[in-house]
Amino acid sequence: MPYDAEISRNNPTCFLLMIDQSGSMSDGFAGQTDRSKAQQLADIINRLLADICLRCVKNPSEGVRDYFYVGVIGYGRNDSAYPALAGPLAGQQLVRVSELANNPLRVEQRAIQVEDGAGGLMQRTVRFPIWFEPLADNGTPMCQAFQMAYDILQDWTKRYPRSFPPVVFNITDGQPTDGDPLPDSQRLQQLATSDGNVLVFNIHVSETAGQPLLYPEREDLLPDDYARLLFRMSSVLPPHLVTFLREEGFTITPQSRGFVFNANAVEVIRFLNIGTRPKNLR
Repeated sequence: MPYDAEISRNNPTCFLLMIDQSGSMSDGFAGQTDRSKAQQLADIINRLLADICLRCVKNPSEGVRDYFYVGVIGYGRNDSAYPALAGPLAGQQLVRVSELANNPLRVEQRAIQVEDGAGGLMQRTVRFPIWFEPLADNGTPMCQAFQMAYDILQDWTKRYPRSFPPVVFNITDGQPTDGDPLPDSQRLQQLATSDGNVLVFNIHVSETAGQPLLYPEREDLLPDDYARLLFRMSSVLPPHLVTFLREEGFTITPQSRGFVFNANAVEVIRFLNIGTRPKNLR
């Protein structure tokens, strides 16, 4: 399949984030002890959502163009899956990117370090919109999350049958507690538009600092059965991402999959930025 459909306001695409919010997400992130995986991921997701909104501003006088639909599914609370956007968008499964931009839960003031132009750093305060809150509770009902994603995207692909296909990101730190998610992931990947099948990418995060395994091409490169399961649940990278990652210096083959094991915060951010970078944005 080509994965090269032009993305426009009349022919948008869709990004769906599935976030593990089980009890183990209260542990530290990749060797850190000051912040939990849930807190760190919430910041990463909110930053990504803000970046997605900015990508859709071509002319400030026109506002945000609706090139994308965006949704966030959480899974963990009450051992269930649920729409996880907060504030005015609470309960909505998918929203246009203009709705996202105009309806954060709140806007915080965050201090960041920037170059001062003289070889040093200075502190600067920036606006940081919040749409998604951290949570760590109960088990890991990943099967339910994939089933919810299927229902959402089945309707969406029928509505936009010629679009660049939706991209799903599943971010998790633990094994599912409600069964084997492989059939649900495969079923989701069978949904398609005329431009290709739905892409499912998986990101594994851990409390243990270690070397991430990036975009593997074979499951025997992975350390355990759970890593190999997530590999089998992940889509082969489409051609435009293969080309982009090679240009970025990665060793990528046509069999490489959209999967990162034992990702730290830097790799999660990079993976999400790469995966949400469409080829033909008009």
